[in-house]
Amino acid sequence: MTSTSFIAFLRSRLRDFTRAQRGNVAVIFGIAAIPVVGLMGAAVDYSRANSARAAMQAAIDATALMLSKEASSLSTAQLDEKARKYFLANFNRPEATNVVITPSFSQETTQLTITGEASIPAHFVSLLGKETMPIGATSTAKWGNSRLRVALALDNTGSMAQSGKMTALKSAAHKLLNQLEKSATKPGDVYVSIIPFAKDVNVGPANPNDPNWKAPDWVDFEDHGSWQGWLSTNGSCSERDDYGRRIRSRLECLDERGTWTPAATNRWNGCVADRDADYDVNNTPPSISVKATLFPAEQDESCPVPLLAQTYVWADLHAKIDAMTPVGNTNTTIGLEWGWHSLSQQPPLNAPPIVTSGGITTQKIIIFLTDTENTENRSTTNRNTIDSRMKKACANAKADGIVLYTVLVMQGNESLLRECASPDSEKPVGPKFFKLTSADQIVTTFEQIGTALSALRISN
Repeated sequence: MTSTSFIAFLRSRLRDFTRAQRGNVAVIFGIAAIPVVGLMGAAVDYSRANSARAAMQAAIDATALMLSKEASSLSTAQLDEKARKYFLANFNRPEATNVVITPSFSQETTQLTITGEASIPAHFVSLLGKETMPIGATSTAKWGNSRLRVALALDNTGSMAQSGKMTALKSAAHKLLNQLEKSATKPGDVYVSIIPFAKDVNVGPANPNDPNWKAPDWVDFEDHGSWQGWLSTNGSCSERDDYGRRIRSRLECLDERGTWTPAATNRWNGCVADRDADYDVNNTPPSISVKATLFPAEQDESCPVPLLAQTYVWADLHAKIDAMTPVGNTNTTIGLEWGWHSLSQQPPLNAPPIVTSGGITTQKIIIFLTDTENTENRSTTNRNTIDSRMKKACANAKADGIVLYTVLVMQGNESLLRECASPDSEKPVGPKFFKLTSADQIVTTFEQIGTALSALRISN
């Protein structure tokens, strides 16, 4: 028996009670049964209404999140149409009638509010004169909950040419940039820097055709040159290791016969090596008064493409990704360090000032990707030694408030990258370390990270 037919049956029996001549007890019982049955049935009706209200709230929340991404560019009519379309796609309660969805967007506060109203038929409480039960829900999504500064520190070493890794990385990076661009409601809400790294990092080559070009004062050019002439019989000053580096520095060779010829700085290819310890693992700004804080110039033949400092010129960011070329050996520490430098409002890269208007916070993120173990830095080819520098750099960056995502592609030091990553509980909540078994997983991983970062931009 349906609820409607059951109610009709009760009404019929109650009428019979009122016509009964056999005693007042039956009449009194019949009259008392009306509120009793109604109150018992009310629990059923209210349970149905609460279930529908919960479903409406979930649909309204989903609508607010989806629509907030494009609300600022829609007319009032378009906003109304899309709000109803998104809501109905998520709300599957055919018993709800008179559904009204009302969106409201403020350009000034970048806040979107969605309000929903509907009615649910009342089966039992209709005995008490209430034919329908109203339900409603409201959800608010506001852009600008957190501004983003993101650094992409990307392995550009020779091994990235294998197994389609560089191709997948470029595709993934382009999609990530698109996600971040869409999450910005106005210029400057999201900045991104790109740090291609190998053994060294390229901070931008000299321009020999520009007579006004000046070498950066934060670069140390002391060892930028070569020895010429006859040297001592042991040949130590001209001897080079397997990677083409002089085994001894210019200062160590001053007592030997020969001539040191500094190289013209306007022929420099832009590569810099690790700083002296412990400046190689911290973010201390360079100072000409403290030589160890400067970045040593290194004319490395396997120099990656120049980095791109923090910017929201998205075309430049995409162009930089396209320019990346796999070459050289692996030094993860220098890639992480320059990602950190790029997020800092100090030399050498002088990131734009942090905007604090409206009480909106700025989250600093490094997304670090590599596909192999460490092989060489400025001082050594010992993997364990280089790993130890990386551990210190990671710890220092996290202590400075940087959120670290680490992505290991196919092979490398898993424990090092796992330890380097920020805790999963840190905002944005979710995985911070990813171990990939194939190159194509780079795309889905970057999409997952991009979605997490975009969520930081919305409060709900």
